[in-house]
Amino acid sequence: MSGVKFKSFLAAAAAACLCVPLCACSVNLKNPYDLQNLSLSQMEPGEAYLAKGFASDLCIPGNYEELEAEGIEAESFALFSLDDGQVLSQKGIYDRVYPASTTKILTCLVALEHGDLSDTVTVPEEARITVSGSSMADLKVGDQLSLQDLLYGLMIPSGNDAAAAVAVHIAGSEEAFAEMMNETALRLGATQSHFVNPHGLPDDNHYTTPYDMYLIFQAAMKNPDFRDIIATTSHDAEVLGADGETRTISWETTNLYIRGEYQLPSGMSYQGGKTGHTNAAGYCLVMAETAEDGKDYISVIFKSGSYDKLYTGMNTLLEKSRN
Repeated sequence: MSGVKFKSFLAAAAAACLCVPLCACSVNLKNPYDLQNLSLSQMEPGEAYLAKGFASDLCIPGNYEELEAEGIEAESFALFSLDDGQVLSQKGIYDRVYPASTTKILTCLVALEHGDLSDTVTVPEEARITVSGSSMADLKVGDQLSLQDLLYGLMIPSGNDAAAAVAVHIAGSEEAFAEMMNETALRLGATQSHFVNPHGLPDDNHYTTPYDMYLIFQAAMKNPDFRDIIATTSHDAEVLGADGETRTISWETTNLYIRGEYQLPSGMSYQGGKTGHTNAAGYCLVMAETAEDGKDYISVIFKSGSYDKLYTGMNTLLEKSRN
């Protein structure tokens, strides 16, 4: 989106703010994305039409009332029908949540927009992550591999080491990469989010909302390389170690639908998605699916209590597409 269109969207969606810092401004509206409740006088002269253009392919709820689906044990969730722009079910859609490894959706998108998949990446010291329980891609400092392979290591096993390597390669540091993440999020209209790292490890200043994550994910799904990566069951990467020896690393997806441990509702096919989990974030899943009638959906669940509750809740949510 051009700078002019982005400026116009912010004028429409956050007119109460004089500026939009990277930490995201607080909009004093019940639904900060509902353009219908904003006066045209709040937009810059001659630019009101741009807000409609920005939202032309987005699901924007016209009613803030919860459209809950019984049987979903999670703090927030939503089901977006991409073909007709409707939100079929929602709870806490604008509430702040910790994204955990769903952060890597944005990390991957930024890398695809600013990097070259054929680049050779040297794994930096920042990839030496020692947080207990951290998901890793089994990379070692000094390893060399292509950016393309690295992005598979980011998304398939959800490697936090891969995320750090991506950030340093693209921006020179994790801090500079986080600035790029926030700039991209704002460009996509995700004004209620703020990111401080590329992997989603806990930080009070690292947050999003279910609706913002939908905005980010639907933009990422427009990239064919992103779609290929997140739909992959497993991937083998050739890595040149610092010792000059070459080894193969094999990664398997963290998504239990792809692994066959859970089944989608009858007639639904999986396009791809990203899991996430920390103690603070709970169990999270952002994914895209297609129904047998050809209609496409994006579904998100944040802060479910277990993997079983996450996947059974997701199936309950997807059943709303049949209503």
